[in-house]
Amino acid sequence: MERQRIRQAEASDVPALKAVTDAAYRPYVARIGTVPQPMGADHAANVAAGKVFVTEEPGTGLAELAGLVGAVVVEAYADHLFLDSIAVHPDAHGRGVGRRLLRFVDAHARALGLPEVRLYTHALMWENQEIYPRYGYDVVDRRVDGPYDRVHYRKRLL
Repeated sequence: MERQRIRQAEASDVPALKAVTDAAYRPYVARIGTVPQPMGADHAANVAAGKVFVTEEPGTGLAELAGLVGAVVVEAYADHLFLDSIAVHPDAHGRGVGRRLLRFVDAHARALGLPEVRLYTHALMWENQEIYPRYGYDVVDRRVDGPYDRVHYRKRLL
């Protein structure tokens, strides 16, 4: 089904990628007191480096996004896949977009022969702290990095 397609992002996706990321993270700015790191990312460089994968839902009424409703930014290391960010446009919440993206990240790590996925989230993004354990992630650490109080997670892929 076209709705579930996840593909590598292309340079032409950068404006929509920025719009989806900004919309997804904007609600957290006031709560955490600073701009979340994904909002300041160099999207063009991440796309050029092959780190970004996107999903589309044509006909969703999000014409300005060219149907793009979600994205993940990942980076492969020798012993894990790092999930740098996941963004779902708020207008697409409740449609399984985030679940599809998380499943894709697992499959991508396995395809690369990597035994685990790692990520972190801001400690004040408590919604994420409810979501990630439901998808098999375990808390492994909590550290402050500059203005960011981060909870670190790991998911072992068996």
